[in-house]
Amino acid sequence: MSGKYLVTGGAGYVGSVVARHLLDAGHEVTVLDDLSTGFREAVPAGAAFIEGRVQDAVRWLDGSYDGVLHFAAFSQVGESVVRPEKYWSNNVGGTLALLDAMRAAGVRRLVFSSTAATYGEPVSALLTETDPTAPTSPYGASKLAVDHMITGEAAAHGLAAVSLRYFNVAGAYGSCGERHDPESHLIPLLLQVALGKREAISVFGDDYPTPDGTCVRDYIHVADLAEAHLLALDAATEGRHLICNLGNGNGFSVREVIETVRKVTGHPIPEVAAARRAGDPAVLVASAARAHEALGWQPSRADLAGIVADAWAFARSLEDLDD
Repeated sequence: MSGKYLVTGGAGYVGSVVARHLLDAGHEVTVLDDLSTGFREAVPAGAAFIEGRVQDAVRWLDGSYDGVLHFAAFSQVGESVVRPEKYWSNNVGGTLALLDAMRAAGVRRLVFSSTAATYGEPVSALLTETDPTAPTSPYGASKLAVDHMITGEAAAHGLAAVSLRYFNVAGAYGSCGERHDPESHLIPLLLQVALGKREAISVFGDDYPTPDGTCVRDYIHVADLAEAHLLALDAATEGRHLICNLGNGNGFSVREVIETVRKVTGHPIPEVAAARRAGDPAVLVASAARAHEALGWQPSRADLAGIVADAWAFARSLEDLDD
């Protein structure tokens, strides 16, 4: 059955792909984004667009909406360390205003874009939702604070909510792909090297206790991620806050990702050795068993080469637009 949904941050990477999936499923979509980090052209055709802040959602949210999918947040870990107030104000304060607006309008279904950064240093190689949460950055702390807020809202006011904790999202879906300024994610940084925009890729540490000495991470295709959000809308239950990890359950090392990008793009991708970064765990891989069980979700695009190929096609399409 079709519904009407507000997608906050729907001009960003993940938000725009989820908005596209909602439209393809026959839903009515309104994107709310202040374009501070998103792109107007990323809003998919067919979605209504409001340029505005999530803090002001009460101006537009009304009882005609069946739910909200919330992506509006700042997400740069490094920036959050030097400007924590920006993250508390937007990520936490903005979500509090959104929850107030939802309560006032009688909109009682929410899917929240959370993150593996809520866990901090992992206590196990395969992270589950019952592992301790001890974020190491204000960004991760702000997302964990929102998870706590949502839990309280569900218990006190009957909100039906699902938080999805992403691991490393990559790839592209149609005309929607990854572009951040500044860029901090490995695959798009490698593609910048392939495009001649960056001389080399820095490898931060090669002496980790992993098969090749570099960090191992779990990569999930953005289209698989988007499908989980639609399933989460169906699984949301009144008065309950469900938290699910989203990942493939398999890890790839930094060197494996570099080699995959070399093969897909045909470019050499020079490397530069660099010191370890503080807070980088050796292995960070998700157990998505709860998402499989509670949402019926199963990723179908786990092949790293396929993820990279989709991201590469999107990166080249942006180059064609600039020419």
